[in-house]
Amino acid sequence: MILLLLLTGATFNGYTQNVAKAKTILAEVSKKYKSYQVVKATFSFAIDNPKAKIKNTENGTLYVKANANKYKMIMDERELISDGKNQWTHLIADQEVQLTAVDNTSDALNPAQIFTLYEKGFSPIYTGEKKIGNKVYQTIELTPIDKRKSYSKVILSIDKTAKQIAKVVVLEKDGSKYTYQVKSFVPNVKMPESIFTFNAKEYPGVEVVDLR
Repeated sequence: MILLLLLTGATFNGYTQNVAKAKTILAEVSKKYKSYQVVKATFSFAIDNPKAKIKNTENGTLYVKANANKYKMIMDERELISDGKNQWTHLIADQEVQLTAVDNTSDALNPAQIFTLYEKGFSPIYTGEKKIGNKVYQTIELTPIDKRKSYSKVILSIDKTAKQIAKVVVLEKDGSKYTYQVKSFVPNVKMPESIFTFNAKEYPGVEVVDLR
């Protein structure tokens, strides 16, 4: 009985320490990220949905205003632009732009949240580190506090030296997996504020559909 209590206590202490370590790491990542103005990142986005038999990978470039919900994401088949209140989704092949209001209550993670999604609504725990090449990555698992969310877990890989998120894996309850892999990260790029607003003059022949 005493041995069982000791083992239980050791397990609980280890869990508590890993939760505390996760919070410390994330606080450092957040502090560094929020010291930037506009961030430019190139990335790959992979979808693996066994039920729907969908397995696809796209590449993209993302511009994010670090201290605001503003972004521009350019991918192979679509482009997303948001000024924080509205989102313009450019479906390139269809020559169509869909204008919607930003929905901050949705389960879907918008591009601006890729580097900050851990800040609220999750219980974090540090699960170890791994060396790949000459870099060391720390892994943190995020469990949503609201069990009604469509995803069961989010796994972050963080560059230990740079204190930057290198990969985000979202595990959905239906078995789907979404993976964001950051290929390059450039802070404080000089970009005009206008890039976060859709300018119809730059898209001749494109139809804008207002869905707000």
